[in-house]
Formats: sequence, C-alpha cells, structure tokens
Amino acid sequence: VLLVESGGGLVQAGGSLRLSCTASESSLNAMGWYRQAPGKERELVATITRAGNTDYADSVKGRFTISADSAKPTVYLQMNNLKPEDTAIYYCYGRRRSANYKTYNYWGQGTQVTVST
Repeated sequence: VLLVESGGGLVQAGGSLRLSCTASESSLNAMGWYRQAPGKERELVATITRAGNTDYADSVKGRFTISADSAKPTVYLQMNNLKPEDTAIYYCYGRRRSANYKTYNYWGQGTQVTVST
C-alpha cells in the first residue's frame, strides 16, 4: 500500500494547515498521522478507524481534527492554532489487519510542517 501526503509548509504561529494523505487501495482498517521533530522520537498525532473512531495526542486536542473519505480513500488532518512546537515532519500512517489477525503497517514519505514565531 502506498501512502502519498500533501499539504505541509511554513505557517506563522496561530495559523492553519491541512494535510492530506491518499492510499493506493482501500483495504486499510485505520489511518492517521504521526510526527517527528528533530532529536525526538516519532509520536502519534491522530488516528481514525474505518468505523470513524478517532484518537488524538493530548498536545493537539482541541486544535487538530482528523477526518477521512473512505471512497477515495483519503485521510485529512486539519491543524488550527499552530504552535512552534508543532514543527516536525508529519508522516501518514496506515494499518491493515489480515484475516488471520496479522497486522501490516504502512508509512508515507513525510511532509514538513514548520511553524514560525
């Protein structure tokens, strides 16, 4: 499964960006976003399941919204009130569980988000 991201860029603090990620097939059970800042480990930002259940990191709750269009299939991350600490490479994530419950994880190439003061 290929994941192709778009929408990163440079924005001032308090601004907004919208990330998009389109999968090459619709077999994924969940999609989402992780991020990695320089010198830090990759961390969860937000995920959404096929059923529409969402999960957010505490640091982005109330500012970021994840949504999905299963017909495409595409996942979006609307990021509002951005802060300099949101600066990172954002990676799209996809998960698929096979019929024998084996889990497959997929990653996009990453898109840079930079928030200036």
